[in-house]
Amino acid sequence: MSDQQKVRAQLSPLENLGVGAVGGALETVIQMPLLTFKLCSQEGRALPRSLPAWYRGVGVQAGTVAPITAIQMMVNGFLGRLALRGEQRELTSVETICTAAGAGALSAFVYSPVDLTTIQQQKLSMNPMQTVQHVVKEHGAMAMGRGISAMMVREAIYTAGYLGLAPVATATLSQQVDYFKDKPFAAGVTGACFAGTLAALLTHPVDTAKTCIQADLTGVKWTSARQALPLLIKEGGIRSCYKGGAARTLRLCGAFFIVMNLREYAIDFKTARE
Repeated sequence: MSDQQKVRAQLSPLENLGVGAVGGALETVIQMPLLTFKLCSQEGRALPRSLPAWYRGVGVQAGTVAPITAIQMMVNGFLGRLALRGEQRELTSVETICTAAGAGALSAFVYSPVDLTTIQQQKLSMNPMQTVQHVVKEHGAMAMGRGISAMMVREAIYTAGYLGLAPVATATLSQQVDYFKDKPFAAGVTGACFAGTLAALLTHPVDTAKTCIQADLTGVKWTSARQALPLLIKEGGIRSCYKGGAARTLRLCGAFFIVMNLREYAIDFKTARE
């Protein structure tokens, strides 16, 4: 069987967890200032004035994005096996994107409280545990689930991007565009940026609404994501839905490239060994 016909190895659940954890932590630490800029832009807060302030919340973000990315990869692998139904073949492009979207939507049940904690931590200048205790004491335990439906939409599209569209786009460029056939790095960067930019454009309005309602736990102004989007547009036009959009787009492109390539290297390594 030629290399082109060979079915690539599938990562085990434990391998998916490991690759996802490393990739999620790495991209978060590298790109935390972009996340801080995005959150400040969306909430209308002043930008930090010191370097440590730009990284406030990086511990809870890296420490929780890592397992979340790991969960997304593990669930994606499980859904991929369900789609294959025991067949020895590669997933189609549609299957790849759909299974990734499903994994992202399920991960929102973990990720939404994490984002809420980071947002409130930056506002209150507390550590993660103090922040959670404050939110639960002042607003009740159910407040930690605020914004979860918006997060499910965001993460479904996000995960479909880095586990689905980015590798599909990269493979298509490498196989069908002459310029990229002997330039895997360029194909990877282009594929990641294409998928990251598209995902950012599609999800940023939802992400902005989610940030607003998670920042306003009392619901004085922002009651739900469905209420927040029309109000944002009414008050500031469509641009208001894309506050911090440039920073988030850059972050998504970087995250897609880092995590996608770590996963592809792991799959290639396992395939070569087998």
